[in-house]
Amino acid sequence: MTDFHEAPATTSADDALRRRLGIDRRRFLSTCTAVGAGAIAAPVFGAAPSFAQPRHEGHGHGRGQELVPADKRGIILYTVRDATGRDPLASDLPSGFREVFKELARYGYRQVEFAGYGQHANAPGGANLESVEGARLLRSWLDEYGLRAQGNHGFIPSSWPFTQPDLDTFKKHLEIANILGMDHMGTGGDPTGSSYKADWDVAADKWNALGEIARRAGIKLYTHNHDAAYGFLLDGGPLDAQGRPTRSSGIRKLEYFLKVSDPKTVWLEMDIYWAHVAQYKFHTYTAHDGSQRKNVFDPAALVRCHTKRYPLFHAKDGTRNDTSGEGYDMVPFGTGVIDYKTFFSRVGAKNYHNPMVEQDNAPSATDPAQSLKHAKIGYGNLAALRKK
Repeated sequence: MTDFHEAPATTSADDALRRRLGIDRRRFLSTCTAVGAGAIAAPVFGAAPSFAQPRHEGHGHGRGQELVPADKRGIILYTVRDATGRDPLASDLPSGFREVFKELARYGYRQVEFAGYGQHANAPGGANLESVEGARLLRSWLDEYGLRAQGNHGFIPSSWPFTQPDLDTFKKHLEIANILGMDHMGTGGDPTGSSYKADWDVAADKWNALGEIARRAGIKLYTHNHDAAYGFLLDGGPLDAQGRPTRSSGIRKLEYFLKVSDPKTVWLEMDIYWAHVAQYKFHTYTAHDGSQRKNVFDPAALVRCHTKRYPLFHAKDGTRNDTSGEGYDMVPFGTGVIDYKTFFSRVGAKNYHNPMVEQDNAPSATDPAQSLKHAKIGYGNLAALRKK
């Protein structure tokens, strides 16, 4: 595996960001180093900048260095879940895993991430392929169409300490992952939904243990996170009636998890859309002394500080909506305002990261072909990203 430095030198995009934040280069680099070390004292940047800018139309495949190599262009199958779940006896559209794989490969995708192993009962192989035999069948179809499985949002034991049935199920999923040829296996949920430091410590212990089991099976275990995980950790100040802290040092929950989880056994998948939602929502915290402070979340900077911890991304786009409470509405990848050209340029390591196109709302009740249409649009826009 390629070795990456935890605090790389700044790029021109970093320098532009630094100037917009109004901080000097030394402080910018020290901030990155502090995040990488899990430092508790968070910087105060002031007003949140807008990292998502309207994109110019007509990327094209002209000159410039591609930001996402062809063999790294993937899609999570949750985007086209209506197609894999469609009855092939009732539709001429691609239905079930095998036909959907064929269609995605025709668009140009080289990788897929599973969101479970269920499909319509009338599709080849039957409804449930969550077994050794089902995995072998899926692998034969992946190989047939030149696709590689790169991950799955699947089973993570809820028990801690683990029960034997949970461990057995987890190990079955690792066996399935190996048959499918995955390097990674994960889940779509946060390690914990809590805001309290003590609960994140427990979550880290659990994930460290699971990660070690996965490592022995040759798999990297990852957690996929939405906006809540980038909120501020409650780790100090006055205690409430249950003896829990009520204020924050300014470190974000997932930053703390990166500190206390084992970098050799626990990995992460950033959903870039939800990270921008977090940037919109979580920019002010109450410090231990009761003062209100600002801390601007920069998703690309977090990845740059922990490059090896982020083998996977969800590449999801949105348009601005300041009335929604989240700041964005989901749209097909490449048709929104999230500046992916800048994001991928800043995080670098393009031969390491694996971006998976995702759109939660791609299926349509009125247009059965919509999710596949949007998948095709997403591939074209991912392939068109170029660095001048």
